[in-house]
Amino acid sequence: MPLTNTALHYGTVTKSFHWLTALLIFTAIPLGVIANRLPYETGEQLAQKAQLFSIHKTVGVAAFAVALLRILWALGQRKPAPLHPERRAETLAAETVHWALYAALVIVPLSGWIHHAATQGFAPILWPMGQSLPFVPTSESVAGLFGSIHWVFTKVLIGAILLHVAGALKHALIDRDATLARMLPGTPTIDAPPKMPGHAMPAILAGGVYAAGLALAVVLAPGAQPVVAQTELSLPTEGNWQVEDGTLSITVQQFGSGVTGQFAGFAPEIVFSETPVNGKHGTVRVEIAISSLTLGSVTEEALGADYFAADRFPSAVFEADIVGADTGYLADGTLSLRAVSMPVTMPFDLTIDGDIATMTGQTTLDRRDYDIGAGQTDDATLGFSVAVDVALTARRTQ
Repeated sequence: MPLTNTALHYGTVTKSFHWLTALLIFTAIPLGVIANRLPYETGEQLAQKAQLFSIHKTVGVAAFAVALLRILWALGQRKPAPLHPERRAETLAAETVHWALYAALVIVPLSGWIHHAATQGFAPILWPMGQSLPFVPTSESVAGLFGSIHWVFTKVLIGAILLHVAGALKHALIDRDATLARMLPGTPTIDAPPKMPGHAMPAILAGGVYAAGLALAVVLAPGAQPVVAQTELSLPTEGNWQVEDGTLSITVQQFGSGVTGQFAGFAPEIVFSETPVNGKHGTVRVEIAISSLTLGSVTEEALGADYFAADRFPSAVFEADIVGADTGYLADGTLSLRAVSMPVTMPFDLTIDGDIATMTGQTTLDRRDYDIGAGQTDDATLGFSVAVDVALTARRTQ
């Protein structure tokens, strides 16, 4: 059996690409359907759902790579002639489905990959790389658009597969010809059919299907999300530094990949002097609105009862003394979260230029200390350690 195609037969390489693609697609689609339908009311259910989605995404990326190789190979190969070129309508339909199928094999996994890269927080791809893509920003609008494209064109892919399989079965069971057989191992005997000139109509029809699908995906894409209601924070009433800009972020490890989120609502109250008094440079108190957390695609789950329980515990408070260290400073105090108070020390660097101060600091918490994700007992699934990063710019007020 030759490696390359002939005028009547498919070669070994083409057949291998065909069946490998089929295996990957028939693995990825059921995984996606099952994962979508799984509940995520508990930590264990969420872990199972995330694991299935991770496998689904990983298989999808593999399918994308194989599809590209298959298309590149096909571009350099002659395509065996149809066995019944006189059946013009049937041949046109078959060619249109093939064009739609080839396009779907690229668009479906690629749109899913872009959706994954544009968001954070759920089911990393199980490859050393692939969590992000060049020129794809972390953006809810980008994630929403390509998530919609992925959903629509998955249906196009399934439809094209069903038509493709139905056509192959028709040729095998009704026409009893070698159309299916020449994609199977071996080299069936085939009488040379008359030559049929190629034309662009199948590609045009398939393009029309995809244009309509893209329009539908744009219509279905979610719009801008409403601002999440935040807990009313106590405004700073004391302190000699007014925060003008800043970020408060956390990073957790899920299946070995870092997922970063931010609290949009937090109110620092800072008393600080470059000259220490009784060994202290000042104090800091920060009230954090838990409901202001965004953590990629798992924001809703993170705020739920098994994790931050934002409904029951709407705010967290960090209170600390500021003391000098060998390099930089330390905020040495207590973090009260979910009705649990634990000692926390955050080293930070501080630069003061006149009346403007910039500060960056990081510390690490253990989520188990605060009963966050108590059902997630595997550090490899959801990391016990949570990195907390703070960056502030403040102006001296007195």
